[in-house]
Amino acid sequence: MQKVKVCIIGGGSRLWAIQFLKDLTLQDKVEAHVVLYDIDEGAALNNEKVANEIFRVNGKEKQLSVSVAKVLSEGLKGADFVIIAIEPGLTEIRQFDLEEPEKLGILQSVGDTTGPGGLMRARRALPLFFDFARNIEKHCPDAWVINYTNPMTLCTAALYKAFPGIKALGCCHEVFHTETFIAEFIAQRRGIAVPDRREIDIDVSGLNHFTFVTKALYKGEDIIPLLKEHVSHPETFPDLTEKARKRVSEGKWFESDHLVALSFLRDFGTLGAAGDRHLAEFVPFFLTSDENVWRYGFVRTPYSYRKAEAIRKRNKVYTADELVAKPSDEEGVDILLSLAGERTLKTNVNIPNRGQVRYLSTGHIVESNGYISDNSIVPIISTDPAPAIQGLVRRVENVQDIALEAIWNDDRELLFQAFLLDPLMSLDVDRAKELFDRMYAECALRY
Repeated sequence: MQKVKVCIIGGGSRLWAIQFLKDLTLQDKVEAHVVLYDIDEGAALNNEKVANEIFRVNGKEKQLSVSVAKVLSEGLKGADFVIIAIEPGLTEIRQFDLEEPEKLGILQSVGDTTGPGGLMRARRALPLFFDFARNIEKHCPDAWVINYTNPMTLCTAALYKAFPGIKALGCCHEVFHTETFIAEFIAQRRGIAVPDRREIDIDVSGLNHFTFVTKALYKGEDIIPLLKEHVSHPETFPDLTEKARKRVSEGKWFESDHLVALSFLRDFGTLGAAGDRHLAEFVPFFLTSDENVWRYGFVRTPYSYRKAEAIRKRNKVYTADELVAKPSDEEGVDILLSLAGERTLKTNVNIPNRGQVRYLSTGHIVESNGYISDNSIVPIISTDPAPAIQGLVRRVENVQDIALEAIWNDDRELLFQAFLLDPLMSLDVDRAKELFDRMYAECALRY
């Protein structure tokens, strides 16, 4: 059995860190020592107790162990794998990410990847990622790095910017929901039980949270023609306002009916592969008003939820039953095992473009499929989406390139240019500058 050291940056997380630890107990291929590092050492110490209980409850105390690193270098030294899952700055800063633009009519459904809020989150996160990369180069240059933090594309790009030789990928589960949706569509059309999402072989192309499905095979049959026929009927796109209002009243912020994804197929010829909440933020024509958003059935996640959820997670006390590991839909441990040589995994990954997404620039972090195996990720060349989709994605790529250079060089004027070019920016230059200056001050990194 292999022995590996895993460092979790953001080891105090009550979401990604806990789920990763539970998933780790479901395998018998590697012995792992997990080191938790967090700027909030108290949160990491709390998770150390939870981790030991996870290992005990699941009978893996001999195979898995955990400790807390007081400084990052201690956690990284000799690590084989590094997991990054952080909140860049206080959760309270997200109020300004979301609500300052809203005061001027710019609505965001998530605000962590694109739009004014996503750009300000990138400004907070990327200097941290530059520092992570430099420390990884110094203390564990051969480690594989799995990033979960948004904005996924820019955070992963920051790692390569500071340490070009890094072995890093961004891991996102948004595509999994689309695979499940297609499986449910097949079941309804064929009158069969819903297949496992892993039975749907989709071809993915684009940028994280703005990805598209160019092919979707089930037992060798491409399902895209069936979906195109489906979106040709007006009844496929009912007004879901009442359903959305109910979701708001019940606090179901993450549910959707994939109507945004389907509208891309209807209007531009390629199916969206991310969730509706994310897809809508990359174009100017969905988030024009809550009324328009609700027609599609999805809702905007408010800051009040973010704040309440942060408090709930921080105060969470786990029961033994909650720590019993069950198969999840996350792939972090599957990726770790594949890179360790225990299996080969085909999945969507965010890595530098080496030609796998032909309409985007070489070196830009892109999302497409790849084969993950022993110390290797081999990208799979994706099928090009429709020309209009390529144009929309290239616009986002350009904004990301400008933002990365601006933050790398601490260039406020260049960052404002990215702010102006964002697809959601609907203000004149003067009002945009006022908003930018206010957010630049209010959304700065602080703990």
